[in-house]
Amino acid sequence: MPLKILIVPDKFKGTLTAGEAARAIARGWRKARPHDGFDLLPMSDGGDGFGEVIGNLVGARSLSVKTIDAAHRPCKSRWWWEAKSKTAVIESANVVGLAMLPEGKFHPFELDTFGLGEVVRAAASKGAKRCIIGIGGSATNDGGFGLARSLGWRFLDRDGHAINRWTELHRLAGARAPRKQSWFDELIVAVDVQNSLLGIRGATRVYGPQKGLRTFDLEPAGRALRGLARAVQKYSGKNLSRVPGTGAAGGLGFGLLAFLGGRLESGFDLFARLSNLDQRLRSVDLVITGEGKLDESTLMGKGTGEIAWRCRKLKTPCLGLAGEISGRNGILRFFTTIHALTDLISLDRAKSNPEIFLGQLTRRVAANWPSSSGIQRLRPGP
Repeated sequence: MPLKILIVPDKFKGTLTAGEAARAIARGWRKARPHDGFDLLPMSDGGDGFGEVIGNLVGARSLSVKTIDAAHRPCKSRWWWEAKSKTAVIESANVVGLAMLPEGKFHPFELDTFGLGEVVRAAASKGAKRCIIGIGGSATNDGGFGLARSLGWRFLDRDGHAINRWTELHRLAGARAPRKQSWFDELIVAVDVQNSLLGIRGATRVYGPQKGLRTFDLEPAGRALRGLARAVQKYSGKNLSRVPGTGAAGGLGFGLLAFLGGRLESGFDLFARLSNLDQRLRSVDLVITGEGKLDESTLMGKGTGEIAWRCRKLKTPCLGLAGEISGRNGILRFFTTIHALTDLISLDRAKSNPEIFLGQLTRRVAANWPSSSGIQRLRPGP
């Protein structure tokens, strides 16, 4: 019998967007089972690809604005605008994303979120009342300091001199707010992690090394963010540094909360709400999800793991596809079956033409897929 299938992958980082992955999976499956029906729902929990995914869900059109990237190089950034509801969608990875920079060329001490301010201004000048901003995938670790500066905040040392580099925030004595502090009636900040700004599980120690911070950089970086947190508490009377999600994107979650009055929300929960995900999961016979790598972090709040968890509760079969898999047995407990491109070929070769090979993998799985009345786990490929 034909199956109704929901295809809801995240990006395959560095190779395929969520939309490209969804289309490749659908093409591969259709070659083996042409009579099955598909619902394609590309997913994002706040990082790369967030703007296009959420923009499509709210019916927004793509616009662009000239700004600068995390290294202050000129760039053009896309953002999304839905005029009827006056909703703007911003993807910070389009401005200060790690993927925008040449690998190893810039140290995080040289990078900040200043360029994001120009996109905020563009959305506000268009008349946005609601702004949704996804902040995953950043190259920065400045606590939103650059963004705040670009929107008129001034940061001063004890002698009244301006601090213009986030690495000097340990000298911060106070912050002065600009005349305009409210940019939108509602600012929703989509975060993909729940880490706080400071502490052992804070932005610097957990995510700094992924962005290029070395072991001996961690203390000065943490000291700078502590200085920023103290100044914000002195100004506002609130200790925001321990709020879950403030450590997202190198502390950009903290900056958007402290300087723009944002409200932090799980990026996946936002996606699920806007896409009516639970209803779509209930209405199909099979769900296919996936990402670049399935590993233990998949089950720690990432979108692919959340899809699997919801399917498990609904008793809906869930197929997980990936470029590679680490800890296969632990992952398999949450999926009906899982398969990786490395079941077929080497990882390097898979990255050379990921759309073709993802389609081939999906076709192979589909050719062996049982009917909806007899779902069973397939054996992993050789």
